[in-house]
Amino acid sequence: MIRLTVPTQSRSQFVEITEEIQSLLLSSGVKTGSCIVYVPHTTAGITIQENADPDVVHDILLWLNQHVSKNFPGFRHAEGNSDSHIKASLFGSSVTVLIENGKLVFGTWQGIYLCEFDGPRTRSVFVQIHGS
Repeated sequence: MIRLTVPTQSRSQFVEITEEIQSLLLSSGVKTGSCIVYVPHTTAGITIQENADPDVVHDILLWLNQHVSKNFPGFRHAEGNSDSHIKASLFGSSVTVLIENGKLVFGTWQGIYLCEFDGPRTRSVFVQIHGS
């Protein structure tokens, strides 16, 4: 298992980590298998999303922040980041990507993103590569 360190710059942000993971895969020598990407945080997530048009990420964050507001009346969690926990739960903490011919298998416009919901912070992302 390999640990990546990913700094974030704002409270809500998607950071594309596809190239870093593909580089780890290349170093591993694995040609066929699977790659698990996992984030061990309760206020961050991992997703596969479009990486060609940055407006897609913008629109996702805009919608999330409007529908899961930081200042939602009735939140009881003392740290004030209940919205971050909810957003992270919606995205999940891991993705699995297939490997073929030494490359991650994606659709035309897909990439892997760390989803920051309580930044800025430095986040850990664990990558485990299986195969031959």
